[in-house]
Amino acid sequence: MQYKRNIIPESTLIKEAIEILNALSGKDSHTLFVINPNGQVIGSLSDGDIRRGMLANKTITSAVTEVMQKSFRFLRNRKFTLDEIDELRKREITLVPMLDDTNRLIRIVDLSGERSALPLDAVIMAGGEGRRLLPLTRETPKPLLPVGGKPIIEYNLERLEKYGIKNVHISVNYLGDKIETHLGNGSNKELNINYCREDKPLGTLGSVSLVKEFENEVVLVMNSDLLTNIDYEDFYKDFLRKEADMAVATIPYSVPIPYAVIETEEDRVISLREKPTYTYYSNAGIYLIRKDLFRYLPGDTFYNATDLMDAVIRDGLKLTYYPLYCYWLDIGSPTDYEKAQHDCDHIKF
Repeated sequence: MQYKRNIIPESTLIKEAIEILNALSGKDSHTLFVINPNGQVIGSLSDGDIRRGMLANKTITSAVTEVMQKSFRFLRNRKFTLDEIDELRKREITLVPMLDDTNRLIRIVDLSGERSALPLDAVIMAGGEGRRLLPLTRETPKPLLPVGGKPIIEYNLERLEKYGIKNVHISVNYLGDKIETHLGNGSNKELNINYCREDKPLGTLGSVSLVKEFENEVVLVMNSDLLTNIDYEDFYKDFLRKEADMAVATIPYSVPIPYAVIETEEDRVISLREKPTYTYYSNAGIYLIRKDLFRYLPGDTFYNATDLMDAVIRDGLKLTYYPLYCYWLDIGSPTDYEKAQHDCDHIKF
């Protein structure tokens, strides 16, 4: 667990806590969390709490339980809202514990390093052969092709981590063993990575049926060959605001018409638009999906995300779209790959 140094047992003396705080540096130096023998967080402790305790005649040999804050801010796992995250930001509370229903510590969220703590699981589709990128993909799976000295898929994993998305399932097939060996279980990135192994191509969504269980109610699904700095929190907020069952991120394309356009109804002209511009939206390969929709997946059968979109529309459920106005590139061809190499030095990920 990251920030282990910020966790102290309830038997810790104030003197020891001062030494721990002095040894910490930077953004992780201002708060300690006190746990009991059952792993439950029972209080928080800062320099200010210790000073106030000293003014109340506590000594450095007193236990931290005598000066800690018993009422402290925390996030309840799978039950917190983005409004709570916003409130923590407003109060400039950057370190906050994530607790289960029994107050046992799951992890510490750092809102100065993480941009959010989204209650999402993620699935990354990384099973494609990348034929258009041959010969580069003959020995290397496309997700591991380097862009700016780093494999493509690592940009996506690091962005998920920045938004507090910890549970990641990666669907692999072609040269999948190399992806598993390179990424491992994700512990070096504070992620929980599991692998879905396709025995045959299952399309852009079929392999989701291989995931045994999702922790959260909403799942982010994306292609592994994307290079993007999408704001996942804004995407998720839009999903919630629209009360969607499924949302697709889209790339807006504006098409200017250099002539006046006549709009008709049957055999009549009803309006005239002078040199209009029409905007169309293309699928960006990133989706938010309520996990109960996975009941549509046939299991071990080729199934694309567009098949699910058709089913959602057909059955009267709510499919929404989220226009991307950020950087986005689908690395599918040598030209795209060359562009990615150039762009990565100029885009803030």
